[in-house]
Amino acid sequence: MDIASDSPVKTFVQASEVWIPQGDRLVFSTGDYGDLAEFAAVSGKESFACGEGLPGKAWAEGRPVVLKGFEGSYFKRTEAAKAAGLTSAVAVPVFDGATLKAVLVVLCGDDENRTGAIEVWHQEDEILKLDDGYYGAAKHFEWVSKHTQFPRGQGLPGGVWAAATPLLLRDLGTGYRFIRSEAAGKAGLTTGLGLPVPVPGDAAYVLTLLSARGTPLARRFEIWDARSAVVGAKKEAVLIDGICAREGRLWVDETEEPRRVTAWSGVVGRVLGSGVPIVEGKQPGLAAGYDTMVALPIHRDGEISHIVAWYC
Repeated sequence: MDIASDSPVKTFVQASEVWIPQGDRLVFSTGDYGDLAEFAAVSGKESFACGEGLPGKAWAEGRPVVLKGFEGSYFKRTEAAKAAGLTSAVAVPVFDGATLKAVLVVLCGDDENRTGAIEVWHQEDEILKLDDGYYGAAKHFEWVSKHTQFPRGQGLPGGVWAAATPLLLRDLGTGYRFIRSEAAGKAGLTTGLGLPVPVPGDAAYVLTLLSARGTPLARRFEIWDARSAVVGAKKEAVLIDGICAREGRLWVDETEEPRRVTAWSGVVGRVLGSGVPIVEGKQPGLAAGYDTMVALPIHRDGEISHIVAWYC
């Protein structure tokens, strides 16, 4: 992501949607499809049983799932996706313990200019290995990632694993904390958001979102801490880190009053109150200058520990 500019550009993610359990199926909750009206219409009529389609697979397998090609796969909306120019998707289940709260799906197209990364890392013994990822045109970075592993505490995925919290890294191409910095610099990747994906059982999963200058995954990132903060009878979340094109630094230091939100106040507050991710399209409730907002809760020990949000 090029933090110096917030002018409209082609984004890495073309559509985002949330599916929630209703009885024995997943039904549409919220989503934004940009100008892909026909794909939006098909999606709004769809539902998924456990194990059916991409959202159902993430539900059944209890883990994030990357699908890099729709043709001949279990993806149910292949024809509509092909007509819309969509070729890949990542499904992220949101679990509270063993209970599925929702599945977030992000969908991407593929061309020679679209660069970025959405990665899923999983624990094998004492290291994290790449489960799979979508990288667009960043083929060399993809190759490097497939040949990279992270011990606990090392790099962005290992740091998220060790802290069990979301982390935001800047300047990926030059930062010493980002192990793949040389390959990231060549690919034009600048900003990285990593977050834990709690799932039933003991396996650790980490999702990383890496944004490039030319086709940013997002133009604004936020991390909210919701652990044990209560105002009156309402739970509260505090902004602890963030970055965006227009405002630069979003969090505050010890001399400033931190930004706070209470349950059901605004989009982040609605996520805090419901425990379910929200995709918000361009409308009066969305921050000015953005077309889409995705807000994703992270459940830990029976409560929401953090909320991560990104804006396009």
